[in-house]
Amino acid sequence: MWKKATLGGLAAVLVLAGAVVWVGWSLGAHLSGARLARVEASPNHRGDVFVNLEPEAAFDLDWDTVHGQFFGPERREPRGAVPVLPLDPSSLDGRPAPGLRVTWLGHASVLVEIDGYRLLTDPMLSERASPFPFAGPRRLHPPPVALADLHGIDAVVLSHNHYDHLDEATVRHLAARGTRFFIPLGTGAHFEAWGVDPAQVTEMDWWDEARLGDLTIVATPTRHYSGRGLFDYQATLWASWAVLGPAHRVFYSGDSGYSRMFAKIGARFGPFDVDIVKVGAYGPGANWRDIHMPPEEAVQVHRDLGGKVLLPVHWATFNLALHAWDEPMERTLAAAGTDVRVLTPRVGETVDAEAPVAGTPWWRAVR
Repeated sequence: MWKKATLGGLAAVLVLAGAVVWVGWSLGAHLSGARLARVEASPNHRGDVFVNLEPEAAFDLDWDTVHGQFFGPERREPRGAVPVLPLDPSSLDGRPAPGLRVTWLGHASVLVEIDGYRLLTDPMLSERASPFPFAGPRRLHPPPVALADLHGIDAVVLSHNHYDHLDEATVRHLAARGTRFFIPLGTGAHFEAWGVDPAQVTEMDWWDEARLGDLTIVATPTRHYSGRGLFDYQATLWASWAVLGPAHRVFYSGDSGYSRMFAKIGARFGPFDVDIVKVGAYGPGANWRDIHMPPEEAVQVHRDLGGKVLLPVHWATFNLALHAWDEPMERTLAAAGTDVRVLTPRVGETVDAEAPVAGTPWWRAVR
């Protein structure tokens, strides 16, 4: 009897392990053919992976970090409701007016209306930043516009393929409405798997430039990593983006640690009217800091770029790191001092970059 039980248990373990491996493989990016050849020819690809221009510290997971992730004292979720201003879907009809306006949709998703075009950075409107609908980080607030109402988007610039930045449901929705996608090299494997028309997808290496009507879209370096399954770590590139219009310029950092490359980006394509820079989801240890800069370094990135105003993003939507949910903004404002103009819109609030209103620390009322 015990032999049968042992064999049965072993079989169950093997089946479970096989299922985990299969799921882990199916979630990843699988490159082949011309896409793989282009990836392997990239100067930023070494061996089997993409690498940062400035190497990050080695990964080091200690018990204090593990304990802190589950039992840390920080208030990582707000006590009250995060204020969300609903975005009127009719505002997305027709062509946008000239000028430059930014609307924070939560996390790293920003609607950018620039010189008559609408772009989205890392659009993520799903409930969870996860491959599974029943588990994983859940939104702390609803999006200001329902996915079914999202339309009129000319293009998306995507920083990398992590689940809080590359959302399959949002991509499928936008693709069906003709949106174009400017994405890092290799990431097209996901879009191909999701049935997106290749004519809508432009894969780009660092410093590549592409056109969208009157706009120039530039993939610029950042200091991060990629991976969506168990077997595709750093198999696809990550990027920041410069969007250059005839009258305005916008920079989006994506996820990143601090890098000297930001000053080079600013010298080459700046000054920018708005710098959209990640300020949240940082943590302890050199490795985490090297790929997720803290707010003080985010402010320094803005200074390096030579931008006019800073829009902090990547906070208040998902619980992803070992800090209080509103700490990124307090540290950003403290680091900004009086010489950096920081935009502090509520989720869904549109700011005219040419006449930005004085923001308020709305998160303090949510405490």
